[in-house]
Amino acid sequence: MNNSWGKNKKGIMLMVLSSIFVCFGQLMWKLAVTEGFYLIVTGFVLYGLGALVMLIAYRFGSLSVLQPVLSLNYVLAIVIGVAVLNESVSIVRIAGIGIIILGIIFIAGGDE
Repeated sequence: MNNSWGKNKKGIMLMVLSSIFVCFGQLMWKLAVTEGFYLIVTGFVLYGLGALVMLIAYRFGSLSVLQPVLSLNYVLAIVIGVAVLNESVSIVRIAGIGIIILGIIFIAGGDE
């Protein structure tokens, strides 16, 4: 596990950053429905930054490890939905979040 983490560490960290940018970009789009045009533009900028960071991340790790890390988008979307939009989370979603996180850990640590 340590060998895979060491080999892909920078790429994994960049993919996490990419997920954060993308999820906040999507949040801006959601808020733009009621808040205005500037949030649409902000959303596109954040989403674009996420895509750019993702492209850079591919230089620093294996595709088979880095691509599944983008599943964090689902986890972050739920966390942002709860924290910012006051959405509710069912026990099934919590279980799903746990499964996604475990999957990412297993994949990130199992490159060899």
